[in-house]
Amino acid sequence: MFYHDNKLQYKVRVEKPNPAFAKLLQQAIGGIEGEIRVCLQYLFQAWGNRGPSKYRDMLLDTGTEEMAHIEMLCTAVALNLEGATHELKDKIAGENPIVSNILGGMDPRHVISSGLSAMAVDANGVPFNGSWVVGSGNIAADMYANVMAESTGRVLATRLYGLTDDPGMKDMLSFLITRDAMHQNQWLAVLEDLGGVSANLPIPNTFPMADHVEAFDYAFVSTNIEKPTVAPDARWASGPSIDGKGQFRYVPAEPFGDEPKLGPPDVKGFAQEQQMTGMDKGIIDNIKDTLLP
Repeated sequence: MFYHDNKLQYKVRVEKPNPAFAKLLQQAIGGIEGEIRVCLQYLFQAWGNRGPSKYRDMLLDTGTEEMAHIEMLCTAVALNLEGATHELKDKIAGENPIVSNILGGMDPRHVISSGLSAMAVDANGVPFNGSWVVGSGNIAADMYANVMAESTGRVLATRLYGLTDDPGMKDMLSFLITRDAMHQNQWLAVLEDLGGVSANLPIPNTFPMADHVEAFDYAFVSTNIEKPTVAPDARWASGPSIDGKGQFRYVPAEPFGDEPKLGPPDVKGFAQEQQMTGMDKGIIDNIKDTLLP
């Protein structure tokens, strides 16, 4: 069950509406780095959690907080769009070179589709994609995915911060940037709670190491045939592995398998006749087959 409060988690104010910036803010709502993604990611991880309930409770808390961030950003988009209808009329009534370069950078759908409101789309108007949501059922794998999601979200928020001179927008984005930093720390704290990096790697740590191909366990394979891609003494090519269970080593790539040989196509797949025989009779014989009855 979920509850809501009529007040925002943090203040949102816009001193000078900017429809073009409203379009940019859409990325923080419905883009791959956006708040819809992390909100659904944490909630689906919580709803599918198997194991200690403390992880489920924490994920529910944070996923619900992300709903509040979506609300803040939607409010910011709406406030930035106030007055956009007048701008639209001015653009259309003016010279109208492709509606003045697409309304000076604003998204026309903010006028014609949403009535000056935010949408579940990115900055290019592409709808949110649910395939971005990660919920593997493996708590360690999910925490690493969450760190990545918060990291890219914070990168986006800092770039948006640099693209506005509105004090209210900078203040709101500072809050979101701050929360992104906390959540990065939070997910890493879960990994520490699970025993730390060495205890969790490799993920899943329940697959027996005895069933690995031992020769490749800690081998950095260089596929560059002209020169080494990294120095053989690079951290990931020599010395103890991060999981503490082996030694990294540098290995030039070489093939250990055979050249693949596939059987003929299935007759019901309707490949070409030449494929069915497995032989190419050559251009002359192919011309003869075409011309002669």
